[in-house]
Amino acid sequence: MSQSQTQNESNVSKLDPNWRNDALDLGLDYGMQTIAVRAGQHRTDEGEHSEAIFTTSSYVYTSAADAAAHFNGDKTGNVYSRHTNPSVRTFERRLAALENGERAVATASGMGAILTMCLAYLKAGDHLLAANQLFGSSIGLFNNYMAKFDVEVSYVDCFDNDAWAKAVQPNTKVIYCESPSNPLAQICDIEYLSKLCKANDILLVVDNCFATPALQRPLDLGADVVIHSATKYLDGQGRVLGGALVGSDALMQEAFTVVRSGGISMSPFNAWVFTKGLETLKLRMQAHCQNANQVADFLVNHPNVSTVHFSGLSDHPAHELATRQHHMKGGYGAIMGFEVKPSASLDSKAAAWHVIDSTQMVSITNNLGDAKTTITHPATTTHFRLTAEARAEAGVKDGLIRLSVGLEDVEDIIKDLARGLDSL
Repeated sequence: MSQSQTQNESNVSKLDPNWRNDALDLGLDYGMQTIAVRAGQHRTDEGEHSEAIFTTSSYVYTSAADAAAHFNGDKTGNVYSRHTNPSVRTFERRLAALENGERAVATASGMGAILTMCLAYLKAGDHLLAANQLFGSSIGLFNNYMAKFDVEVSYVDCFDNDAWAKAVQPNTKVIYCESPSNPLAQICDIEYLSKLCKANDILLVVDNCFATPALQRPLDLGADVVIHSATKYLDGQGRVLGGALVGSDALMQEAFTVVRSGGISMSPFNAWVFTKGLETLKLRMQAHCQNANQVADFLVNHPNVSTVHFSGLSDHPAHELATRQHHMKGGYGAIMGFEVKPSASLDSKAAAWHVIDSTQMVSITNNLGDAKTTITHPATTTHFRLTAEARAEAGVKDGLIRLSVGLEDVEDIIKDLARGLDSL
């Protein structure tokens, strides 16, 4: 046997060092906070303590045979950063561990994750059944583009289990929901939907963006795939864009193939930001929820607020369900919608704008899940592209305001909201 043959066979048989097992042995049953701080990291020979950022587009091989083995799949390792990147892989492994999934696939944005889901699990002639209560861009993607490729799309009330069951068709392949939803923070019965899907050979996909694994793990409740806009709470400071899918190895391989072929890839720097964000996710969500519970109590008792959409309120129709599905005690998320009453001189829209414009500290922006409290008018921002009929079906009224409660002193948040509400 020649020296070159020995070298080539050795190259093919070895696993790249940066693809070795997770540095944190997840089999030892560590708690969520430990996983959030340590899971997924693979230290290089430099011995770095903090995770490195691998800003590289490509990778170097030891030989032509080594390169061929990477490309044909005989050897596991990096090929190209559109496919894999060590920084992205660290984020994926940590998020998968937090969601109790086998694997995660990172994408360039939350909408990129939803598009990846569609391309991976739907084809012409299939039926996508979704909740009425969705982010406006998700509805736009389904109606304008998936329908264009002959995927049938229909919607039901997320909280109506009978409606879900009646809407299932022989060609239904995916049930998709947000729980809590955008912007009304409505709750789906994930365990019920899981049983419905399993009985009909349907994939259940749950957007867990608002709850995060700190509050809720849809996979544990029977979902097949979890979707994230990592841009929101996983980062937590409004710095970068990203998305992710989490699920079984088999389902994630299909998603990975879409990302690899379509270039819907997350950048290494963004992945590093998200990885560091995960370290404080549970702690931040505890603080977000504590503030949100107090803000909701203020709003529900204000005379110029007609309705507060927040499952943390004891009289909310989904309060018991949210309490059961969210494993953090007292944690109902920090997103809420509230409807402002019109005044003698202002209609519903003008009254909502008055409240928004009267804030001095709260940020008027469509982003959410930030350390800073944010406020927006969904009918004219996040859902403005929808028809009036579609907005009505989603419960997006002219007087509705969406609030993402941040980490400021809660008294200051309440005072800022009171400026506009008190002066209506």
